[in-house]
Amino acid sequence: MEPTYRAEPLPEDAGSVRRIVDGTGFFRPDETDVAVELVEERLAKGERSGYHFWFAEADGALRGYVCFGPTPCTVGSFDLYWIVVDTAWQGAGLGRELMRKAEESAREMGGRRIYVETSGKDLYRSTREFYLRVGYREAARLADFYDVGDDKLIYEKTL
Repeated sequence: MEPTYRAEPLPEDAGSVRRIVDGTGFFRPDETDVAVELVEERLAKGERSGYHFWFAEADGALRGYVCFGPTPCTVGSFDLYWIVVDTAWQGAGLGRELMRKAEESAREMGGRRIYVETSGKDLYRSTREFYLRVGYREAARLADFYDVGDDKLIYEKTL
């Protein structure tokens, strides 16, 4: 079944986000909690939260999502906070389409550039390769940022 997309979160998305983020096996419990908190923040405050989303659904379930927003204290810079695709749907183009929707939305909101950060651990190699495939470039590397041996990599793309 082809996925459908929507920008507005629903109350049940908090639990669905937890399910797909946990299901990747990439994130610690505290990181998963942050992903859920961003959905809850948007539900509570609307656009004032600064968090924007695209959700992809198929077969009656959430299959992927992206969260992004303007970078505080900048003009035209956006952060991509989360992009997660259900493991059963990875490789089907869902991540690419979610990224395209986030970038298009950011551009419509005055975005000039979008930034995303990720871990330098081997576990995140496929994530880094994905960012390169969709047109991002590595802009910075901060050694031992997350932990000893776990660099922070920052990717950027001009919109």
